[in-house]
Amino acid sequence: MSAVLRPEIHDTPARFDARNLGRLHITPLQAPLGARVSGLDVRERPSAAQVLALKAALRKHHILVFSGQTPDDSQFLDFTRHFGTIFAAPRNAPVLGSDPYGNTPEVVRVSNVDDGLLGNHELPAHADHHWTPQPSAGSLLLALEVPSLGGDTTWRNLALAYDALDDATRREIDDLQLITYNPFLRSRHPLPDGKRPLYRSPDIEALTPWVAHPLVRTHPESGLRALYLDESTEVELVGYDPVAGAALIARLREHLLQERFAYRHQWQVGDIVYWDNQITLHGRTEFDPSERRVLKRISLSGSTPF
Repeated sequence: MSAVLRPEIHDTPARFDARNLGRLHITPLQAPLGARVSGLDVRERPSAAQVLALKAALRKHHILVFSGQTPDDSQFLDFTRHFGTIFAAPRNAPVLGSDPYGNTPEVVRVSNVDDGLLGNHELPAHADHHWTPQPSAGSLLLALEVPSLGGDTTWRNLALAYDALDDATRREIDDLQLITYNPFLRSRHPLPDGKRPLYRSPDIEALTPWVAHPLVRTHPESGLRALYLDESTEVELVGYDPVAGAALIARLREHLLQERFAYRHQWQVGDIVYWDNQITLHGRTEFDPSERRVLKRISLSGSTPF
């Protein structure tokens, strides 16, 4: 059992001493990423030291788990804005929750009921908004209703996945650029056979608009290097032989899906998970369609990957 850790004073400027942390505790999970936050009610305004301690913990642990939270939408937004501005997708690059005109609500309802957005099926490991010019920096997901079994979310540590590669593979991929094609556009423009390719071959017309990002991304705050690739979205390496590129991507995907990089979260009502979208993937297990699963997500603006 891990010890409860108080955020260290060196995580915050000297003018904020530990007394400003109140009852806040941050406990690392027994997992390759993640920490549990206690002693904080997100409906209340956090102190400056608490905000800085949470930011430092997210840099270190990549996901933060809060329990027993009951904010309304306004309180949820107010808390989230302490960590950045709310993500807004380009109108020509639809994302989860976008309407036909490209507008996306600040609070996205993720559910399998009441015109829910994601149904009950399994969702492969992915990074939100990967196909946009500035993907979101992070997201906070609040559980309102959860099924009795299934619907768990697994997060994967992409920095650990990169570090675990052999030197030759890291040299091979360090300077490569990857296009991750927009899966919502693929839904609007399906292939004749209805399949979703894992890697775009020359005979498939490229979806537009598209943007290339580094296959190995540098975290803009911590400087950690991470394998910026998901499980099954259509991709293409820029300037790479398509056959060799498809083989390389398949090998990297098999590598990053190893359980040694993963933390699986079993949701409870009132949980909020705040994750760093720049250095993790997340995916969901399926669940019984007769049961309700309702969550609300807010995403934060990010920067151009480098």
